[in-house]
Amino acid sequence: MTHGGWRADRLADKIRVEVAGMISGELKDPRIGFTTVTRVDLSHDLHHARVWVSVLGDEAAQQRTLEGLTSAVGYVRREVSHRLRLHRVPDLIFVLDRSSEEASRMETLLRDLKRN
Repeated sequence: MTHGGWRADRLADKIRVEVAGMISGELKDPRIGFTTVTRVDLSHDLHHARVWVSVLGDEAAQQRTLEGLTSAVGYVRREVSHRLRLHRVPDLIFVLDRSSEEASRMETLLRDLKRN
């Protein structure tokens, strides 16, 4: 792995930890439900970060949570900047991670196929 890739991976992991902590303990927006930060993907130039979140609940709860997270993005970026001592913080984009839903659906399909 290149040095730049290693740095990006480390930074992405640090951002993931900080954002997860803020979501679980600091953000008081009632729209934000039970949320897990599953991963952070940084662009090659480190200017943009996709923050993948898994949200417990139905589609409406997931959309409300995304709205709450999006409205808090300024606070989250500012806090990430202070906590990680970054001069330039990537733009944060919250994205629903549906991989656990897909895995559950596939598991159900495979179970149904086994029965037949």
